[in-house]
Order: sequence, then structure tokens, then C-alpha cells
Amino acid sequence: MTDAGCHGQTNRAVLTIRPAMPSEAGMLTDIACRSEAYWGYDPDFMKQFRSIYQVTEEFINQNPTFVMQEDNEIVAFYGLLLGPEVWLEYFFVEPRHIGKGYGRLLWKHVAEYCREVAIREFRMVTSPQAKEFYVKMGATPLGEVESSLRKGRMIPLLVYCVGG
Repeated sequence: MTDAGCHGQTNRAVLTIRPAMPSEAGMLTDIACRSEAYWGYDPDFMKQFRSIYQVTEEFINQNPTFVMQEDNEIVAFYGLLLGPEVWLEYFFVEPRHIGKGYGRLLWKHVAEYCREVAIREFRMVTSPQAKEFYVKMGATPLGEVESSLRKGRMIPLLVYCVGG
């Protein structure tokens, strides 16, 4: 007998992670903005955030960018910025899915992807509210840097060493 059995359908979501498509850039920017706004930032801050952290088709074409789907809906995504140093440029979960373990699953994908393509470490800057999540995932704080969103605002800088 299947899980549904005599009790009807189960409500288990099907989660998949796949490469982002360039045509999804606007949708990913919207997710990033809703996720950042979750922390209670004012409208001026969020306007600045959208202008700086806009996901572009060019970014998706040139950098590893992955989306997590629940059934057919994108609920989270990440993007690595490749260069002399690798940066976790984007890592966002739709607010209504925060706390469901989706971030942990997406992080596991980041780490596995990096191992597969021989990325040994990546850096990230984050909001102070999200720092604890990254530390729990194994990232090491390196200090603080000035935010590109607000002069004088210091935000956490972390590094994650990818295990082999």
C-alpha cells in the first residue's frame, strides 16, 4: 500500500533543485527582495537593495545559479559569483518558507556543487540577522565590511571552506 493508502493524498511537497533560466531573473530578484524585507527593513533600504542586488540574465548566464522548486513554484535560489575569489552572491528563501529547512537543503546543494567543480572556498557578506544561519552551516566569520547599501553600516563577512 502507498503512503496515501486509505487516508487520501499526502501533502508532501516535491522539492527539486535545478539550474536557473535567464528568463527567471526578474522573479529571482523579487524573491531576493521579499526575503530581505522579511527582516523589517524600511522602504528606502529596500529600494537600494533592489537596485544593487538585482539578478540579471547576464549573471545567470555567466555564474552558477540554482533554484529550488516546491512542486512547480520557485521557493528559493542561490548564485555564486565566479572570479579570482568565489562569492555567494545570492542566497534567498521566500519568507513563507523560512524555517522549513529549505535553506539548509539549498546550502547542502551549494556545498555539493562546489565540491563537484573543485571550488575550495567561497566568501559571503550577509545581513546581521542571517549570520547565525551561515555559521550553523559551517561558515567562519572573518569580521565586518561596510555595506554597499548604507554608508557606515557594517555587515558580516564570512568564508566557507568546502570539505572534500
